[in-house]
Amino acid sequence: MFLHNNIQFINIKQDKNKKQEIHLSAIPLQRAQSEYKTANRMVQPEQAPKAVNVVVDPQGQCAPEIKPTLSASPSPFKMKPVGLQERRGSNVSLTLDMSSLGSIEPFVAVPTPREKVAMEYLQSASRILTRQQLKETVASSHLLQTEFMEIPMNFVDPKEIDIPSHGTKNRYKTILPNPVSRVCLKPKNPGDALSTYINANYIKGYGGQEKAFIATQGPMINTVNDFWLMVWQEDSPVIVMITKLKEKNEKCVLYWPEKRGIYGKVEVLVNSVQECKNYTIRNLTLKVMGSRQVKHYWYTSWPDHKTPDSAQPLLQLMLDVEEDRVASVGRGPVIVHCSAGIGRTGCFIATAIGCYQLKKEGVVDALSIVCQLRLDRGGMVQTSEQYEFVHHALTLYESRLSAEAVQ
Repeated sequence: MFLHNNIQFINIKQDKNKKQEIHLSAIPLQRAQSEYKTANRMVQPEQAPKAVNVVVDPQGQCAPEIKPTLSASPSPFKMKPVGLQERRGSNVSLTLDMSSLGSIEPFVAVPTPREKVAMEYLQSASRILTRQQLKETVASSHLLQTEFMEIPMNFVDPKEIDIPSHGTKNRYKTILPNPVSRVCLKPKNPGDALSTYINANYIKGYGGQEKAFIATQGPMINTVNDFWLMVWQEDSPVIVMITKLKEKNEKCVLYWPEKRGIYGKVEVLVNSVQECKNYTIRNLTLKVMGSRQVKHYWYTSWPDHKTPDSAQPLLQLMLDVEEDRVASVGRGPVIVHCSAGIGRTGCFIATAIGCYQLKKEGVVDALSIVCQLRLDRGGMVQTSEQYEFVHHALTLYESRLSAEAVQ
């Protein structure tokens, strides 16, 4: 199925005489979403209702994993067939061989009408839920799955990154940083574009706060130095790691020392280690010109290719990180990574923003939050199960707020 040094297209044939409609009358969406649905779709093949999850293997190849969902009644939202060449916004991904990227010519992206519709959707989609509506929505699993499938993935075309050989620094071939929000490291030498590249994006926080987070891939053997340089350059007070080093395959390299290590220009010292039930906390000192304190959270309770049975551990992790972030006012973004830097990373950041919105406003708009995340980094909150998990975490936080109000 996959050919090296070429982009291979796989046409997905659909029966044009068969059309499936999905009922979403219980979930009113805005006008841009309606326009998005009437245009040629980029997110789902016609064989609905099914959830298409992208499973990324260690070679960076993504394959759709089809899971049946609950049936739904007829409605105005129609599913239309899509060819695999419609890359951006699709849950089905192209497989690219990055070894030929050293000869990429300068490329200026011109959005197609289809991409413009997807961008309009991501910029305007909204479904504000009251605390009661949030509880009711969590019980509607098939509606959440359908809503998730409408959100364009907004993955990046490799041609949009005009840095020769950048593919050598990507853990997965199809998971690339959006150019507009990409973190750029200071070049080691003038004209050394590759030294500025790291697979990481700045992520907006609550209320559009700029650079509230950085979402990045798990460091590779040849990007560990870049990772620590980014931590120092961005003055990040907290690192959140949501993956084991190895699950079914390698997810991340061990990028911190047992006691002391030097990574390029950055010296890292481990001052203390605290073992908690679901995660380990390391207090670090970074030294370059001066020294800074950084807290490293390693969450290890997330199962491979699934979501946790309970959202409580992730919620507690988010609350601990938020406490550290508040105490570090004036410093840089919180860095969050898993393996690819979009799935579990997206869940953590979406939950953090959603909980803050619940606390400040008494309502939450998870759809808008995920859309904004994907504007900053394509594919954030990677599967419908993860989208449901975010809603479960928000519901758990809402119960916590209600209990505190009673007390």
